[in-house]
Amino acid sequence: MGTYLLSRTISLVPILFGTSLISFFLIRLVPGDPALALLGLEADGASIAALRTQLALDQPLPVQYLTWLGRVVTGDFGRSIQGGREVFPLIMGALGPTSLLALAAVAISLLIAIPAGIVAATRRNTAADYSASFAALCGLSMPSFWLGILLILAFSVHLPILPSSGYVSPRTDLLGFLAHLVLPAVTLGAALAAATMRMTRATMLEVLRSDYVRTARAKGVRRRGVVWSHAFRNAQIPIVTLLGVQIGQLLGGVVITETVFSWPGIGKLTVDAIFARDYPVVQGAVLLTATLFVLINLATDLIYTLIDPRVRLA
Repeated sequence: MGTYLLSRTISLVPILFGTSLISFFLIRLVPGDPALALLGLEADGASIAALRTQLALDQPLPVQYLTWLGRVVTGDFGRSIQGGREVFPLIMGALGPTSLLALAAVAISLLIAIPAGIVAATRRNTAADYSASFAALCGLSMPSFWLGILLILAFSVHLPILPSSGYVSPRTDLLGFLAHLVLPAVTLGAALAAATMRMTRATMLEVLRSDYVRTARAKGVRRRGVVWSHAFRNAQIPIVTLLGVQIGQLLGGVVITETVFSWPGIGKLTVDAIFARDYPVVQGAVLLTATLFVLINLATDLIYTLIDPRVRLA
């Protein structure tokens, strides 16, 4: 286990280096000048040149990259061009709302997908199976922005029981936070539930045809015990793998959903920084989300050993 963790930690270095390299140079391919975006279109050339010198944007790109990378290694992600705030606290402040939204969306998806997938697998080719499969297909095919708009029209316009957008900190108003959380969490959870349900159904169908399941049935084990103790327990690894990928994507920022509901997460922060040509914020957000994604994949691998002791990490 120690050797595996060490090797994964070492492999993290080239991954993050490549991510930093790509994010640094790709954002500079976007048309526009950060100095012009900050000063406005009516700014004179001398003011723009002076600001570019102040922000070190007049230096060659390799020099800018090495300077920024050297600061990142020491924990300094720089300052935002637009607001002058330190980038790392700014990103961490946006990561909190994104994490809460991601956890709520995953919880909703699991509450829907696991029971639906098990019912569809244990009652194959029945009305329950067809209904669950049809619902999953609709969830996968439905664009998240469209579902979000429909939920806003239904529960914020026609039935004004939930706020249409915004964010309230749970530390200041827990009920207000939950009210603002419902619609974006359901929007994300519906798509996650569709994919998880299909994975659960497919895995359960494969496991239910296994010899040890038939043996358990022959021994007279109750149906519930066969499904939960034998079949579902051995079907968890593919489901956990899918969940790891989903959580990584959510923490990376669900741009469309956060934009539709004005949720101040890391996805919305990154998009706003791209439009403002705020290079330090974009670079820091991409690097941090890549780190989280790799760490979540590592945690997923470690969970395998808890689910199935036969799994050996090497």
